[in-house]
Amino acid sequence: MLEKILIAQPRGFCAGVDRAITIVEAALVRHGAPVYVRHEIVHNRHVNDVLVAKGAIIVEETDEIPVGAVAILSAHGVPKKVYEEAQQRSLQIYDATCPLVTKVHGEAKRFHDQLYSIVMIGHRGHQEVIGTMGQVPDVMLVESVEDVEKLEVSDPSKVAVITQTTLSVDDTRSIMEALKTRFPEMHLPPRQDICYATQNRQDAVKELVKHCELVLVVGAEHSSNSCRLRDVSLDAGVESYLIPDKMGLKREWFEGIQTVGLTSGASVPEDLVRGVVDQIQEWFSEAREEVLLVVVEKAQFALPKELVGF
Repeated sequence: MLEKILIAQPRGFCAGVDRAITIVEAALVRHGAPVYVRHEIVHNRHVNDVLVAKGAIIVEETDEIPVGAVAILSAHGVPKKVYEEAQQRSLQIYDATCPLVTKVHGEAKRFHDQLYSIVMIGHRGHQEVIGTMGQVPDVMLVESVEDVEKLEVSDPSKVAVITQTTLSVDDTRSIMEALKTRFPEMHLPPRQDICYATQNRQDAVKELVKHCELVLVVGAEHSSNSCRLRDVSLDAGVESYLIPDKMGLKREWFEGIQTVGLTSGASVPEDLVRGVVDQIQEWFSEAREEVLLVVVEKAQFALPKELVGF
């Protein structure tokens, strides 16, 4: 019989996601509806649905936005060409790119100017990777150790590495070691380029699995950090499922389980986590809640000055 729901802390919204959502809400207050969001503001359907209900219109491409409209760039960042397209359409842009991602964009530009060959560790097709690789030409993407062996560079002594911020140190370790072996003089990315929230949430799951027979991760299938939280649990030998909300729960998962761990991805609002807890307690009224505190997060990112006070 289920006895405990152990809830990881930290979980859910990170500072970058919180900032991005607040930018959309503040822009709606300042300008009124509609405001246009290029690509999902964050990778969570519930969050995007709430913003759409308030007057946001989500589009995939810049040419879908009316000339002169208010437009917001998603937290994942965009290629350089998107800013040029926005200027051509006289859009009033608010950039919701996470400041950690913006920092990596700056590094890519600096390395390019210094004539380095730039290697990016990341997932092909992820919006952040598309945005970062679109800052300068000829960035080479590696997703595996095998990809490292295929790299061709003009000067092995002038190689610089950047990473997708939503990969943890653990996620990049084997690829980074392979790169160091091939290019001993390569310029390493600062550890601060790894998103603090990604690392903290994975560290919390590593603690969670020590006390649970089952771990549930609330998050979207296309959310890189949410999927990785599930993988961390599975890698530790603990059964784990990724669910979008309480509707993804299956009662049979809890057979023979005494303690279930619960966490959520960085784009997940707390009300979805509460919904999961409520559903579990509806099935198992004796199950008590307990929080497993691993790290206290204090990070905050400032809003664009034009939106302060809205």
